[in-house]
Amino acid sequence: MIRTTRRGRAKWAAALAGTVAVTVALSACTPSSQNEASAPSGEVDPSATIEAGISYSLGGSFDPMLASGAVTLAANWHIFEGLVDLDPVTREPYAALAADLPTEVDETTYEVDLREGATFQNGDPVTAEDVVFSYERVMNPDTGGFFASFVDFIDTVEAVDEDTVRITTEYPFALFNERLGVVKIVPKALVEADAEAFGAQPVGSGPYSLVSATPNEAVVFERYDDYNGPRPALAAGMNWNLLSDPAARVTAMSSGTIQAMEDVPYIDVDALKATADVETVQSFGLLFMMFNTKLEPFDDPRVRQAFFYALDMDKIIETGMLGNAEPATSFLPESHPNYNEASTVYTYDPEKAKSLLEEAGVGDLSITLLTTDTGWVREVAPLVKESLDAIGIETTLDIGQTPAQYTKVDGGDYQVMLAPGDPSVFGNDPDILMRWWFGDNVWPNQRFNWADTPEFAELTEIFDTAIAASGDAQQESWNEAYDLISEQVPMYPLFHRKLPTAWNADELVGFAPVPTTGLSFLDVGVAQ
Repeated sequence: MIRTTRRGRAKWAAALAGTVAVTVALSACTPSSQNEASAPSGEVDPSATIEAGISYSLGGSFDPMLASGAVTLAANWHIFEGLVDLDPVTREPYAALAADLPTEVDETTYEVDLREGATFQNGDPVTAEDVVFSYERVMNPDTGGFFASFVDFIDTVEAVDEDTVRITTEYPFALFNERLGVVKIVPKALVEADAEAFGAQPVGSGPYSLVSATPNEAVVFERYDDYNGPRPALAAGMNWNLLSDPAARVTAMSSGTIQAMEDVPYIDVDALKATADVETVQSFGLLFMMFNTKLEPFDDPRVRQAFFYALDMDKIIETGMLGNAEPATSFLPESHPNYNEASTVYTYDPEKAKSLLEEAGVGDLSITLLTTDTGWVREVAPLVKESLDAIGIETTLDIGQTPAQYTKVDGGDYQVMLAPGDPSVFGNDPDILMRWWFGDNVWPNQRFNWADTPEFAELTEIFDTAIAASGDAQQESWNEAYDLISEQVPMYPLFHRKLPTAWNADELVGFAPVPTTGLSFLDVGVAQ
C-alpha cells in the first residue's frame, strides 16, 4: 500500500509577485463542460490550429506544483488534469482524470477511480502511484510551497489498487470537490528523473501537449491524440502568440491574425466590436492598497481607513477604468455566490478621512505610493494620488515593474502599495481567496506585517471555524471574516475589475471568456 501523510499544517511560501492572479458550486455537481456540449461532429476542422493573443509574459516553470504565472497556469488547464477540475468558465467541478466524482465512504473518507485507459502524453499509463506521488509533493510544506495550504485539509492519500485511491480528510470538508483540482497529476518517473527538465517540457494527461515555449514569442501546443477524457482537443494544435503590447494584440485581432485575445484594453473595446465579438466579464481580480503596518502611522487602523474614505472611487473607476470595475463593498465582488456586504463600506467621504487622521494625531503626512506598471494600474494611480493629495496626504508615485517593486516590499522598503491580484485561478471559494493574502504566509508575515496582531489571530480562528463548517454556519463565519478585514484594512480592495475578451465567433466554435486571467480552449474548435 502506498501512503502519504500530511506533515503538519502547511506554511505558505512566498507568493510570487504579480501572480494571477466567479462562481463556484459548494456541493457536488455533475460533470460539466465549458459549454452545454462539445462542438458537434462536422462543425469543426480537426486539422486547424487555434491562434490566440496572450497579454502576459512567459516565465517560470510549467510544473503545476510551481507554476504561478498567468501564461503557465492557463497553459496547464490544457496540459494537465486533476482528479476533479474546475471548469475555467463556469467554475463548477467536473470529473477530469477521475472516472466520476469521488465516492463518499463516510464524512472524512473518499474513494476515487481513475479513468480507464488514461495515459500521459509520453504514452505511459496513469496509475494510482502517480496520483499519490502528485499529492505527496504538494502536501509536503517543504516542497509544496503556497499550494500546500490549499490542500491542508487532507490527512492521507492511499493507493487502493492500480487505478483507485482513497483520500482521508482531517475533518468533514464541504469544499472537497472544489479543491481537488489544485493538485494536477504528474508522472512520477519523469519528475523524479529530472524535475527541472519536467518543468521546462511538461507531460500531463490533458488534451494538448506542449511543443515549445519561447519567451516574448509563442507557446505552441499540439493535440494529444490518445487522450480519452471528457474534453478532447477539437483542434490539431494551438499557437499562443505572446503579445504584451496592447496595440499589437488589438491589431492582430482586428486583422484576423489571431482568433481570440485576452485583456482587451478598455479604450479599445468599442472599436474592436466592429470586427470581433467582445464580452466583458466581472472577475474577482482586484486592485488593492496595502500598508506596511510596522511603520507609524500605518499601524493605526484609523489611518488606514482614512486612505479608503479619501478615494473618489466613482472618478477612479469611470476615468481610470472607463467604468470597467465594481467598487469594493466587501472582500468579494457582489457577483460571487458567497458575497455578503461588509460591516464597513468605504464611500467617498474626504471629511471623514480628515477626521480619522486628526483622531489618530496625524498631520502633514507625506508618502511614497508604490505601484506596479501594469497598464490599467498606471491609469488609476494618478487618480488615487489626486484623492490623497486632496485630504492633505502629500503623495509621490513610484511606478515600476512588478518584480522590482516587490523586492522593495519584501525588504520592508515601502509605506503604501497599490497593486493588482487575482488568486481565483487556483479556486474560487472564499477560503482560498482570503487566505491567499491573510493566511499564515508571506503577506501578513513579511509584506503588510500584521501577523503578530490579535486581530490576525482572531481572523485565523474564523477561517479555521469556517473551513470545518458547512451551509449557513460556514457562510456566517465567512461574513465575520469579511467584516474584520473591512475594519482593519491592512490590505483591502479598491475595486474588482471586469475582464474584456475578444474572439471571432465565425471562426471559433464553442468559445467563451473566462472570469479570471487567461483563455480556455477546452471544447473549442475552429469552424470548417
